[in-house]
Amino acid sequence: MRTFGNTVFAVMTVCLLAPSAFAQTGATSSSPASLIVITSGIAFAIAVFGCAYAQGKATAAACEGLARNPAAAAAIRLALILGLVFIESLSLYMFAVLYLKL
Repeated sequence: MRTFGNTVFAVMTVCLLAPSAFAQTGATSSSPASLIVITSGIAFAIAVFGCAYAQGKATAAACEGLARNPAAAAAIRLALILGLVFIESLSLYMFAVLYLKL
């Protein structure tokens, strides 16, 4: 799993630094407003990726818990649904902040 995280970090670094390496010098047409839009989009994408990853891990852990102890299905289901609601609310709050920022 550590190599996956290193790979994702390397790809994100290359994607974020490559445009500046090939940028032309001289008059630029990028305004601070356009930079806000770009950075907000990147931040939202990272937040959504984190929420999706967390939801997958939570669901996998709940399935494993149900397989190990079927008698605790009601408690595991309640904890899973509550956890998924909190994880999804993080994504929705990020979307609201993004919308209010623009």
